[in-house]
Amino acid sequence: MPNKKQLIVIGHQWPEPKSSAAGTRMMQLLELFVEMDFQITFACAALRSEWSFPLETMDISTEFIKLNDTSFDTWIKAKDPSVVLFDRFISEEHYGWRVSQHCPNAFRILDTEDLHFLRQARHLAVKDGVAELPIDLMTPHAFREMASIYRSDLTLLVSSYECDLLRDTFHIDEKMIYHLPLWIANTAQLADPTLNTFEQRKDFCFIGNFLHAPNRDAVLQLKLHLWPLLKQAVPEASLRIYGAYPTQKVTDLHQPQDRFLVCGRTENALETLASHRVLLAPIRFGAGIKGKFLDAMQVGTPSVTTPIGAEAMTTSDVWAGCIAYDQETFVTASARLYQQKPLWEQAQKVGWQLLQERFEANLIVPPFQVYLMQCLTQLTQIRQANFIGQMLQYHQFQSTKFMSLWIEEKGRV
Repeated sequence: MPNKKQLIVIGHQWPEPKSSAAGTRMMQLLELFVEMDFQITFACAALRSEWSFPLETMDISTEFIKLNDTSFDTWIKAKDPSVVLFDRFISEEHYGWRVSQHCPNAFRILDTEDLHFLRQARHLAVKDGVAELPIDLMTPHAFREMASIYRSDLTLLVSSYECDLLRDTFHIDEKMIYHLPLWIANTAQLADPTLNTFEQRKDFCFIGNFLHAPNRDAVLQLKLHLWPLLKQAVPEASLRIYGAYPTQKVTDLHQPQDRFLVCGRTENALETLASHRVLLAPIRFGAGIKGKFLDAMQVGTPSVTTPIGAEAMTTSDVWAGCIAYDQETFVTASARLYQQKPLWEQAQKVGWQLLQERFEANLIVPPFQVYLMQCLTQLTQIRQANFIGQMLQYHQFQSTKFMSLWIEEKGRV
């Protein structure tokens, strides 16, 4: 395969598409690059789990790499990739300076998954009882993530809201960022006649990876504030909580007598969602877009969520269910969706329409592939236009580099 372009993906974790939207996102990117005929190596310092996807079945090579170790330098130099993709800014911080030093001509892509500093700022606002997003986003976390964006040749964002934030608040050149959301293939086939009908479904559900703080918080909101009211309005229904890696605090919420059931991991999220009538997701903080809603819309399951939950997934309050701005609306809308078939069926149709208009693979993937190939031929011009990035390469990487070398040397003592 001498003519194939070499792509190195430096993963924060091994992808687990059955555990989280982040895992699904990485698998979509890998499939996209396979389609572009890249020869791909996925490298990661984390340990694999039983849920890690077997990348070798896609003819993707895998490599275990070490943090703060010169063995990476020898390895990456021998690989001499055309493109290096960093999975989240933390991976770029650890390995970016080494890639820059040993493979200076490699095109460097940062996939943010979501803007971590935005999620963190919202989390702190919730803890402090602040209703609105803090005006001051200029935090140390933001400085680190923004520096990583500048050091990269191209940054991918799943959320249009985050693209606007980077352009309007942080004045990032729009040529440095690309809106690449999660996507759905074959949206024309969404109205599957074999899907469970309104009558064939029962119960409310929540689904989400519990390593993710917004999901843990959402379940607590359901348990403490929303379900006590909703269970009275819909006495025939239970609420079932699904998700990978539930913490002890989550499993302790399991109370069958209260019809609040913590069910743990599900093998197939789509099948699980398709058997329930309504998805509840009172998300108070977070960033990016939420894979749970894309899954729910695919199988025709309406949802009730918050403005942050639906952020960047619709241009208005049009939703496959309801966007609730307060607890009373959340409970009322949930009960109505559960009990009123015409309303439920209308929400189902709205979800399919949103997917077709905003998340159809054919509208998203080919334009990005064309754009990326153009970028690969313009690397010199892209870097010349990014003075701040070059400055950060010179100054910031010196501190990162020598900290890493110090940790490496310390480990030998």
